[in-house]
Amino acid sequence: MSAHAPGGPDDRTTIVEPLIFDKSRPGHRAAAIEAPGVQTASATELLSGTALRQRPPTLPELAEPEVVRHYTRLSHMNHAVDLGFYPLGSCTMKYNPKVNDELASLPGFTRLHPYQAEEDVQGTLELMWELEQALLAVTGMCRASLQPAAGAHGELVGILMVRAYHRDHGGADRDTVIVPDSAHGTNLATANMAGYRVVELPSSDRGLVDLTTLAEALSERTAAVMLTNPNTLGLFEDDILEITRLAHEAGALVYYDGANLNAIMGKARPGDMGMDVVHMNLHKTFSTPHGGGGPGAGPVAVCARLEPYLPTPLVAQRVTPDPGADEPGGARFHLVYDHPSSIGRVRGFYGNVGVLVRAYAYMVRLGGNGLLRASEDAVLNANYLRVRLRDAYDVPYDRMCMHEFVASASRQKHTAGVTARDIAKRLLDFGIHSPTVYFPLNVPEAIMIEPTETESRDTLDSFVDAMLQIDHETRHEPTIVLEAPHVTPVRRPDETLAAREPVLRWRPQAVRLQAVHTAERT
Repeated sequence: MSAHAPGGPDDRTTIVEPLIFDKSRPGHRAAAIEAPGVQTASATELLSGTALRQRPPTLPELAEPEVVRHYTRLSHMNHAVDLGFYPLGSCTMKYNPKVNDELASLPGFTRLHPYQAEEDVQGTLELMWELEQALLAVTGMCRASLQPAAGAHGELVGILMVRAYHRDHGGADRDTVIVPDSAHGTNLATANMAGYRVVELPSSDRGLVDLTTLAEALSERTAAVMLTNPNTLGLFEDDILEITRLAHEAGALVYYDGANLNAIMGKARPGDMGMDVVHMNLHKTFSTPHGGGGPGAGPVAVCARLEPYLPTPLVAQRVTPDPGADEPGGARFHLVYDHPSSIGRVRGFYGNVGVLVRAYAYMVRLGGNGLLRASEDAVLNANYLRVRLRDAYDVPYDRMCMHEFVASASRQKHTAGVTARDIAKRLLDFGIHSPTVYFPLNVPEAIMIEPTETESRDTLDSFVDAMLQIDHETRHEPTIVLEAPHVTPVRRPDETLAAREPVLRWRPQAVRLQAVHTAERT
């Protein structure tokens, strides 16, 4: 079955693949060939004395080639960064070099066991140590933990260290965290999870932190200010030094959400801005394909006064003084657990080491100049798209942005009732993943666009062409947009129903039909 998108690319078609249960036919299965001369035991014999099923499980019956082809066809239905463009603001979805995956797959890394002796894992510990030093050079901080499993996890670790610091320095009554409305939503959730009351700070008319509003919100009860810089509007905080000065004068610490670090690495460092604690999304900024919940890594770097509170263990370097040692005068690496003020372990063992390997390979391969170029290209690409789209779409903050910018579908909604969601759905017909929509919340009908540094001008121009065609359709044939997507395997499901009554298992057709009829009656 196939269908062409009205007004869209002619070569995009819908491929419908039945459920594997629907493809099942009795007796279709792979051949099981026993090894000659080997005595086998039945399942009943192997499981003697234990509870057994009264009847065999209802599993699909297919030959091996049918199974392989089925799942391969399903994989082709998924959009992926290796297939098409992801202009996904708020979450960097860029192409990552395959050599980094290859390096992370080396047996020396994949076959490690977390309980191996330190003497047997010196290479991995050295890599972790050098990665930490590289991250500190990029951020301008003092020390870092590589344990946290993701950005939100890193946020929580950072705020727990803030809480521990205030507890030890007479600030136990500091129960409030200030979060600008341009911050990532996880900031508010993280502060709340750590037991703080959250005060949301409205942005100025320029989309930035208003110094007067910040000064009024700060008090002797403020524990921290959580900032994203550049913020989720893609704007750099012009008054960042004054922001951190005001916070520190009030006795508060300043937390830096490093999700947008890819816009400034090599150009500006959070430590030089006055930040006290920084998390980094290695799986966004420093090369790991991510999505679907993982894998990730969110190292947390701190200034000197928060260093005692870092999670344990930490990787440390020591110099071998014994000339007769295996590595005379050379560096050896070990794990430090003796950290009395530490907030404790926050992750099983040492973190997602595979992600750390990829990040290390990425940073070593690019070097300082390469990281700087990546930031410059990300900013250039975002501004190119902003200028090319601003005549068709409202851009509330239409000035030089960083790695991303926020457009709005307010004009299209007013003209024909076409929303940001409709535009996002229509983009799927062009083989382009939707940008983030309806975030940040302070822009109506927000479309948050981040092209990343890895896309060519041809790709960017194709995205612009699609967006301009959608605008044209909005004004002349809005039904095409309102009913999109037209060529995807799944079109417009009832998302509320899917969330509240998800179908998580297959049932025989008769049972499924009965459920449908019951739903229709109710």
